[in-house]
Amino acid sequence: MTSEKIDVAQQPKEKKSKKRKAEEATATASVPAADSVAAPVTDKKKKKKKDKEGATSPCSSVETVAPDEAAKAEKKKKKKKDKSSSDGAADEKVAAADESQAPEAEDAEAASSTKKRKKSKSTSSEEALSKSASSQQDTGRALSAAALKILQKRKQLPCWAVKQKFLDLVRDNQVTVLVGETGSGKTTQMPQFLAEVYSNATSSSLNEKKMVAVTQPRRVAAMSVATRVAEEMDVPLGQECGYLIRFEDKTSPDTVVKYMTDGMLLRECMTDPMLSKYSVICLDEAHERTLSTDILFGLLKRVLPKRPELKVVVMSATLEAEKFQAYFGKASSKLPPLLTVSGRMFPVDIKYTQTAQRDYVQGSVDRVMEIVKTDVDSSSPDVDGNSKGDILIFLTGEEEIETCCRALEEQLPEDDNVVLPLYSSLPPQQQKRVFQNFDGQRKIVVATNVAETSITIDGVVHVIDCGLVKVKVYNPRTHVECLLVNPISKAAAKQRAGRAGRTRPGTCYRLYTENAFNTSLLESSWPEILRTNLGSAVLTLLNLGVEDVVHFDWMDPPSPECMMRALDLLLQLGAVNDECELTECGRKLAEFPLDPQLGKCLLRASELGVTKQMAAIIALISGAPAHMRPRMYQKQADRAHKKFNSVHGDHLTMLNIFEAYEANKANLKQWAYENYLKDRSLSSAGSVQRQLLRLCAKLDVPVSDNAPTEEGDTVQSAIRKALIAGFFQQVAHISGKQYTTVRDRQLVEIHPGSGLEHKPEWILYHELVLTDKNYLRTVTALRSEWLVSEKPTFFPDQVVNEEARKGLQRYVKK
Repeated sequence: MTSEKIDVAQQPKEKKSKKRKAEEATATASVPAADSVAAPVTDKKKKKKKDKEGATSPCSSVETVAPDEAAKAEKKKKKKKDKSSSDGAADEKVAAADESQAPEAEDAEAASSTKKRKKSKSTSSEEALSKSASSQQDTGRALSAAALKILQKRKQLPCWAVKQKFLDLVRDNQVTVLVGETGSGKTTQMPQFLAEVYSNATSSSLNEKKMVAVTQPRRVAAMSVATRVAEEMDVPLGQECGYLIRFEDKTSPDTVVKYMTDGMLLRECMTDPMLSKYSVICLDEAHERTLSTDILFGLLKRVLPKRPELKVVVMSATLEAEKFQAYFGKASSKLPPLLTVSGRMFPVDIKYTQTAQRDYVQGSVDRVMEIVKTDVDSSSPDVDGNSKGDILIFLTGEEEIETCCRALEEQLPEDDNVVLPLYSSLPPQQQKRVFQNFDGQRKIVVATNVAETSITIDGVVHVIDCGLVKVKVYNPRTHVECLLVNPISKAAAKQRAGRAGRTRPGTCYRLYTENAFNTSLLESSWPEILRTNLGSAVLTLLNLGVEDVVHFDWMDPPSPECMMRALDLLLQLGAVNDECELTECGRKLAEFPLDPQLGKCLLRASELGVTKQMAAIIALISGAPAHMRPRMYQKQADRAHKKFNSVHGDHLTMLNIFEAYEANKANLKQWAYENYLKDRSLSSAGSVQRQLLRLCAKLDVPVSDNAPTEEGDTVQSAIRKALIAGFFQQVAHISGKQYTTVRDRQLVEIHPGSGLEHKPEWILYHELVLTDKNYLRTVTALRSEWLVSEKPTFFPDQVVNEEARKGLQRYVKK
């Protein structure tokens, strides 16, 4: 057994909620954010007790500030804080939009310190803060009691101790690197500090305030953090604080703090390359190195010299900051400054298994049962006085999570425990339940790596880590992109363990050996750019006017082979010509918020007269699954779903469900419930379909339905032909009881969850999943002659399987 000190912070308690009854249960709890708030310690005895338990006080370090100056500043701050503690109630009367403002005494001291360092600055950030506070107080809008209570807790966050240092660094530098450990408040507090100063600038082209953009790698994080920050700002979500994710815009002209996925900011670059709406851009969770974030790095380096007033803050949860500094400092003689803020920490005991555990799902269940049986910790409550420690389990995907939840619900006492799943495709209302407080019940959350860094679930004392993660990996030689279950990195393992030490000393149970941790795990995960299909990235760069995509300023350049394969795919799709220049088709594909393959399907569907149907199918593929299989009613659900099955495959089954849903306008929710379908998923798909159709009209792409343009075509055959246009490389040919993929002759099987009950000669698949078996998901039956007629440049010549290639030769026109 080993111990590590990990960050801890705590959020406000939620109201008691009912236990989970079915998959479609909804909730209305407010959503805590990725970096939550720490409970204030006002009683000296409690503080001493907490120190004995191992909590360390927040600390920070700034590379650009001298130690003696920092010590003096901290000493003066402490003195000011002690002096103002007696009249703290009066200090809490602040304006609504200024809730994150530091006390005036602190601002005055910070302003004095800044004046000594920088007398030549006529407009300091402190003056801007003071001016902002004055104007906001004139509105007469005071914080609500709830917001005032939250403000007290926010002021205990480590980020508040370095607020002025942070603002000084941002003021004096165009790029700032911030490393904030879990619980420091970097995601929720720093953007609010920046908005106080930099949202007052107005756009030169629009009569509106500029915004602070904060990117997140995941949709669930963007939504949950924005919801939390709006609560802290005491404003309705979507007004001064909002979020933007694919197909959902929860912002307004009043928005000054805008949380968004990195992919959406990248899309905004296409219409506004200078990002003129923003005064500050914060790239949060930069250590995850998503493909979109890596592209944004390169694009921002091109924008910064042209917009000297633009500020960029790179925020990371791990100590890889030197790499970010070196990257942004290459073009100048000065490295961007680094500010490090630690979180509040309680010790976490790390426990390993003695032998490798193959069935980690069952191993997780067994570990929970042991914890519940032996966890008599009433003598060790957390900072809110709760003695029953919640449990967080990390698994790799939806199926494993649901299997684990089902096993736990069958074995655990229902009155004492509530079991909650968490994965990206779960409806938002169900995702919110993991943030609630269930008084008198232990919360057991079974999650993917979405709970690793992007969001924070308070009350967790025990973490069970399977040591694996599901990632999408692209093999450029075989042109196959598939989902693989891979070992996590050491950095990810530390992040997972850290979730156990936020409210009191905790325990992390690793379902792998200590030797495996030391010898088998990489120090950090591979950046997405080194393991994914770059077709969409290359298309985006070409549309942005980057001519030499191979030599683009990547932080970690992808292999030339990956770049060439991406260009080859775009050439096959008709998006670029032989000179690697965007075609008219390519420009349209770049405008769709879709992978190029899906966009090509939509364009071909327009030519074949089935635009609306294809838009509906794409909407369902792109969103959360519509099927629902409650654990106690799986057979009933399967029977209900079967009546929608199409003999032609899963894509047309999706269309059948969508059209049946749309036909029941009078009572959509009841119809969905009776058919074990998710109303929210289907409703969202309808919204996405309408957005895609509006975009088609904008791009002069004909919108039609039920009017196949080719002789002899039905709607079903036209849709299947259109799918070939985008996914011609993802085709398999029957080989005995299995199938063989056309590009790499890999033996695969149709996933058991598919509605395709027979085995046609040729099938097209949307996803390949590599587990104990190689499964094809979302498959559709094809006819041999369609392959040749729809993609003569690919079929039959590029089919590796000789038998399949010969079978297609007879359809080639002489």
